[in-house]
This record gives sequence, C-alpha cells and structure tokens, in this order.
Amino acid sequence: MENIIKVMSVSNVFDNVHYEIPIYQRNYAWEEVQIEQLIEDIHSAENDYFLGNLIVNQKDNDVYEVIDGQQRLTTIYLLEKYLGLAFLKDALRFEAREKSNRTLRFISDGASNDMQEELLSTEIINGYQMIENYFIKENIDKSAFKKKLDQVKLIRVQVPPNIDLNHYFEIMNTRGEQLELHEIAKAKLLSVLTTAQDKRTAAFIWEICANMNSYVQMNADVTNREKLFTKDWSSLNDSVNKFDDIKTILPDENEEVEKSKTLLDILEKPEYKEIKTEQDEPENERFESTVTFPNFILQVNTVLQKKVDEDASLDDKNFLDNISWAWSNEKQAKDFLYHLLKCRVLFDKYVLKREFVRDYKETGRWSLQRLEKYTDKHGAKPKYVGTFGGDDAQKNKQIRTLQACLRITYTSPKTMHWIPLLLATLLEDETSDILTTLEDYCNEKVQESNFTNASGFRIERIVFSYLDYLLYRDGYSYKDNKIISPLQEDWQFSFRTSIEHFNPQNPVAGATWESSDLDSFGNLALVTVSGNSKFSNLPPAGKVNSYPSIVHQSLKLIIMKEMMYINQGVWDVEISEIHKDDMYQILQG
Repeated sequence: MENIIKVMSVSNVFDNVHYEIPIYQRNYAWEEVQIEQLIEDIHSAENDYFLGNLIVNQKDNDVYEVIDGQQRLTTIYLLEKYLGLAFLKDALRFEAREKSNRTLRFISDGASNDMQEELLSTEIINGYQMIENYFIKENIDKSAFKKKLDQVKLIRVQVPPNIDLNHYFEIMNTRGEQLELHEIAKAKLLSVLTTAQDKRTAAFIWEICANMNSYVQMNADVTNREKLFTKDWSSLNDSVNKFDDIKTILPDENEEVEKSKTLLDILEKPEYKEIKTEQDEPENERFESTVTFPNFILQVNTVLQKKVDEDASLDDKNFLDNISWAWSNEKQAKDFLYHLLKCRVLFDKYVLKREFVRDYKETGRWSLQRLEKYTDKHGAKPKYVGTFGGDDAQKNKQIRTLQACLRITYTSPKTMHWIPLLLATLLEDETSDILTTLEDYCNEKVQESNFTNASGFRIERIVFSYLDYLLYRDGYSYKDNKIISPLQEDWQFSFRTSIEHFNPQNPVAGATWESSDLDSFGNLALVTVSGNSKFSNLPPAGKVNSYPSIVHQSLKLIIMKEMMYINQGVWDVEISEIHKDDMYQILQG
C-alpha cells in the first residue's frame, strides 16, 4: 500500500497507473469556461503551483477508483493527449460506460480510425476540441506548456483501506466540487444494483430526471425518447411499468448504429465547437421548475412512503435518512428509480412551471403545459400546449391559478405538500379530478387556520391567497356592480408575502383607527414586499391613484378599491366590516 498522501506533478499523474471513474460519478460535464481556466492556471504557474486534490480509493496494485476530482482529472487526460504525451493504455477509464471509454481510446489513437459519431461521447469530444481551440486562439506554445506541467502539482489523497465510502462522501470537503446529497443518494442506489446494464439504466434515469428546467422527454436522446415515450412523447409508453422495462428499451452500448458522418470529419473542422446538443435547444432555457431536483427526490420518496403531509419528509436536513430505505436492497432501488421517472413525467405534465417567452421573457409567467411532438420539414420537434386543452381550456387556467396560489404561499420546499399529494393522486389514477383534490386541500388549510379568530399578521397567508383564487374562479359583485369577473384573463399571482393595511397603521393625515379595526381582515390584503414599502403610510385613495399596479396584485384589494369608489371615495370602518363579512362568507363556502 502506497502513502496515503502523494504529491505529484501533473506531467506524471498518469505514469504507470490506472484510474477508474465509478458509475455513480457524474458524466464528464466541464464546459469552456472551466476548461480554459484550468489551462490558464497551468500556463501562468510559477514554481510549484498546486492545482488541487485528487481523492482516490486503491482497488488493486496501481489501480485507483476516483472518489473526487474526476472532472479535473479527465480534463488533464484530454489536455495531455492533445499535447502528445504518452502514457499507459487505459490510464483512465469509466466503469460501465463503454461509450466514454471508446472515446478516450479514439483520442489516444489520434483520431486516426474511422469512428462513427454516434458511438462516441459528445461531452468528451467537445472537451478535447475546446482545448485545441484555446491553444490556437491564444497561440500557446505546446513545447513550453509541456514544461509547465512539471511545475504544477496535484495532491493525490488515498482514503484509508476498508473505509465506508458512502460515509466518506458525506463528510469530504476538498477544493473541487463536493458531492451533494442527491449525488450521494445516486451512489448508494447504484451500489446495490448488480449488473452493469442495471447501473447504466439507473444512471440514465437519474440523468434525464435531474435537469428540472426542461421537460424530461427532452433530456433523453432522440432514439431513447422514441422508445421510452408514447408516439406523441406526452407520456411513458404503456409497456413501461417497471425498471426492467426501461432496461430492455435502452440499447446495449456496443450495439451497431447506422453509418453517418465520422468523428474524424468533425474533429478536422474548427466549427465543431459550435455544434449544439439537445440540451442547448432554446426550450431548455424557456422554463423554470417549481422545485430543485433534490426537492423532487424527496417528494417522490414522500409519495412512495405515504407521508404526504409531514414537514419532516420534505426537509432536506433529513435527506439521506428519509430515503435510505430505497437502497436497502436491489428490488427497492429499482422500484424507487422507476417511480422517479414516472413521477417526473407526471410532474412536468401536471405541475405548473415558470415560463420565460415572448412578452414575459424577462419576468416569466405561470405555465401549465404538456409536451407534445410535432413534425415539420426539419424533423420531430417539441411543442407545448395546455395540459387540459380544447374544451378544457378554462379548466387549465383554473388549475394553473390554483397551483400558483399554493406556490406563492408555501415557498419553503419542506412545506410544498400539495405536490406529493398531486403526484400520489395521479399515480393512482391519471384521470383523477386534481382540481377538486387541490381545492379540498386549500380549503382544509384555510379552515385549520381559524382565520375568523385571527387578526393582523396572525392571519395565515393561505387565507389571502385562496380567497384571491376563489374570486378569480367565481367573481364578485357589490351593490349590483360586477367588480370581479370569473377567470380573469389578464391576472396571475405574484410572489406576495407582505400583509398590507389598506387604511394605514400610521396615517400621514386623518384619524387613526382602533387597532382591532386596523387589523381586521376587511382592512388587509396581501402584496409584495416592495409594494408594501411603496404604499407606506399613504391613505387608501393615495395608494390607489399612485400605484394601480400594486392594487392589481390582489383581487381582494381590487374589490376594496371598487367598494371605496362606490362609497363616494371613502374607505371607512363600516365599509371595511362589510367587506370582511363578504369575504368570510366566500371562504366559508
């Protein structure tokens, strides 16, 4: 056994050694800015410069499993191959990723063989091309750069023998990117799978689910997308009911593909760096998910564990403990991974997103859409249509607005219980009436808040938000004046957290109300923090006239404004009490 810590020059890091990237590690993912920074760090190095740590686990004589630092190590491998440095064959390899290994061999051979692009890793080839482009662009002398590699050091840290690697992942903290909790979970899940194909299938599921800001269908390559999803791409195929069904769909890594343009042709063209993958398609930047991937994992776990309304189940402080059952054996790991994908498809189809497009490219707008395939002269493309379309277009708007009500109310991921509730309902029956399910959930939360006995800042936000939804849904009239029309076309929830006193607590002029009247539900509305600040201590008429866009944030506030106008422009205690009683009646149904 060699020394636990070894300082070595970058030029010698691959001498007489084999490094293996385990399957639970992420694919190679460094992009131009990271690659160029590494080159620049080396190029500008003076004397002994330490590039970082490489954490390894010794598996055999001169064979090391890379625990941390694989992105940097892979980039160094590509860099040294570009510089023409010779070292041991298979000095770097990926566990159960033949495409990546094939690509490394292709580069080691000097791209001299006639290899088809589909058989190789785009990410690794892109990395190699970025290195070449940067050397050309900056006119870097390759011979002088090779000498720099002797001055630049890596610290290879070998974990002690028989250490619990899963535990080590949780506590290590190096200069490189530390594994996040969901990556640890991935490692644990894959560790209980027995075959390479099972591990590849699990990694595939994990990777297409991980990017929450694009629809899961678009995270899969075209070939697997056509096999995995229905003809219109909108749902999983009926034949996909368990993990092993997905495994049979994915092609073997050594499977022959039709001949197309060779990678040698591409590498010889400088414009290769401009070629975009599907992940660069415009729609990948069009949407923003309601939750992050780790939050989504906890939601799926909550569904499977039937703990839909428990805060602890969605608390990321308990992330690994909450889902540890999933890697207790292979069967449960497969079941969890299958449901991760199944729930992700349902999530994209039935849970609202923030969409940035056209007039709302900067500010975003709530969106409830499903992905469908359409075909034009350029081939198959995605399109996004209302999840409930056609005759159900009004229903789509209503569900979208109700979900937005919940989204802006329960902003902490550990309180977003409505999402696993929705997923559990859809898993049981995708034709379920989710509108009623969510309305019942909101109504239950409103009644539990005991809002009629609360006042001021003690009134829970769900009371204001759900009231606005009900006003949006049903409309409201006062003294035969239709103030709010059903399903307002141009109104959407904004992120509001601040309780506003329409008649101010400290008015700049006029009499001050009694605190009980000030804090009455009839005198309150929910607005954004900045809106509350702008309103300040202005009187009601001043707020309405000076900041109409803030008034528009709340349908309740719009009603208060209109009632004031009908009352000869006066907002007083009497009209506030009438408004309170009317709103209570709506909330109590």
